[in-house]
Amino acid sequence: MKIRGLVRIMGAAIIGVLGLSGCASQPPVKPDPSFAVVMPPEESQNNPMQTSGAIYQAGQMDNMFVDARPYRVGDILTVVLQESMNGSKSATTATNKSQATAITPPAIFGLTSAAVARLTGNLSSSNAFKGDGTSAQTNNLSGQITVTVSRVYANGSLFIQGQKYIGINQGTEYVKLSGLIRPQDIAPDNTVISTRIADAHISYGGSGTVNDANNMGWLARFFNSPIFPF
Repeated sequence: MKIRGLVRIMGAAIIGVLGLSGCASQPPVKPDPSFAVVMPPEESQNNPMQTSGAIYQAGQMDNMFVDARPYRVGDILTVVLQESMNGSKSATTATNKSQATAITPPAIFGLTSAAVARLTGNLSSSNAFKGDGTSAQTNNLSGQITVTVSRVYANGSLFIQGQKYIGINQGTEYVKLSGLIRPQDIAPDNTVISTRIADAHISYGGSGTVNDANNMGWLARFFNSPIFPF
């Protein structure tokens, strides 16, 4: 019986070690489909592009007098990330309230009896509150990410989106970006500054061992959450 128990303990230990080793190897991070590359339909011999017979075809014309800039669905451009934001907030609140009330026994026919004299009393109350709070935050993000044009609007504005994943040792870093730009803001080297993007959605994060080490445990998050009563 002792041998069987020892075998069971060793088997459980081996399974635990294998489970930990499986957790150590991080699974690959799947790209976000909402930031996936958008490409125009491909041409093929079975489905050739329809033409009107004219020399110039819609969607195939380039302006020979200006720099070539992406303005079709599927075109590629590079976004230079230059995000820097600083914010601070301070608030102070103080309240104070005090009140006092005295009860004097009434006199009957100008005289005060001993029983009525016992009604003498004083009431007082005091309430004070003071609150003080300060908050400050600084964010910086720099780098480059190459994205594609997913939509072209009637006024010429371009909706761009893209994502980048970099696997480094025990983790994966990613950048996701989407937003609206003007062709006029695209530089001759096919780049646009991130501060020129309207309705910009930029997210930077990571996953893996290093990222997990910087995250608070679930029990600590509970004690620091607003639902914790103390």
